[in-house]
Amino acid sequence: MTFRQKHLLGIEPLHPDEIRSLLDLANSYADQNRTSGPVEKSLAGLTQVNMFFENSTRTLASFELAGKRLGATVMNMAMQASSIKKGETLIDTALTLNAMHPDLLVVRHPHSGAVNLLAEKVNCAVLNAGDGRHEHPTQALLDALTIRRAKGRLHRLTVAICGDIAHSRVARSNIILLGKMENRIRLIGPPTLIPAGAADWGVEVYGNMAKGLKDADVVMMLRLQKERMDGAFIPSEREYFHRFGLDAEKLAHAKPDAIVMHPGPMNRGVEIDGTLADDINRSHIQEQVEMGVAVRMAAMELLARNLTGKPKGVWV
Repeated sequence: MTFRQKHLLGIEPLHPDEIRSLLDLANSYADQNRTSGPVEKSLAGLTQVNMFFENSTRTLASFELAGKRLGATVMNMAMQASSIKKGETLIDTALTLNAMHPDLLVVRHPHSGAVNLLAEKVNCAVLNAGDGRHEHPTQALLDALTIRRAKGRLHRLTVAICGDIAHSRVARSNIILLGKMENRIRLIGPPTLIPAGAADWGVEVYGNMAKGLKDADVVMMLRLQKERMDGAFIPSEREYFHRFGLDAEKLAHAKPDAIVMHPGPMNRGVEIDGTLADDINRSHIQEQVEMGVAVRMAAMELLARNLTGKPKGVWV
């Protein structure tokens, strides 16, 4: 398999062949996770440290489960109660961790670039679990796997990404990945939530759901990132849902077999109608959660293969 990276810090450094290799392995893990068959403990003998400076439910649980399924020793660090709160710098924390000799370090941080800084200071593989508005690579990869399994391919699709583009690292990573895989990308949202210069990213920008969703294969809704907003970006949640929230009437403009996605957590009745979110014929939101474990298993497995002296996995 082609995967030359030492870290997984973002989608930008990945070659399309590396994306395909990771998704191929993740697809096999996804099928394997649905059975009770043996699992290769490819991370046996390795230590995985999850260091989350931001609260998380899905991502943290997914990384923890992925590591344990592959046999790693997994430690979750409660950063809210760590020495960071006592004034320790991020670099000092990195040096302390480095002295413990972990093999895999999974980091979520509220500031863009913080994970890249950590990667420069440690001697292990670092995985970015989301840093500020920068990137969230494993989310984009699990979204890509969900799309590929639903559509049978990951190229020449029309993908509409709708909502709070400006504050979303998920949107950024998906735009990069889907662009690398030769898809047509549309961004839909109010002007206040579309970044300046977005039209120069090789995407189409729409301020109207009906036009933006026309003949789309995939409709990807985004959460309103209220914690990253420092002003009034929308008139009201009610008005936002009326214009940009996904419901059956708006989805009718997309292709009849278009799939609906959302990275979670969802604000029902704001970004998406609850009935539509639960529609098993259109919504792939729960499958996204399922694919998250498989993608993170694959990412850690491929990075572990590039570690020198990695113990051989065993089957149990």
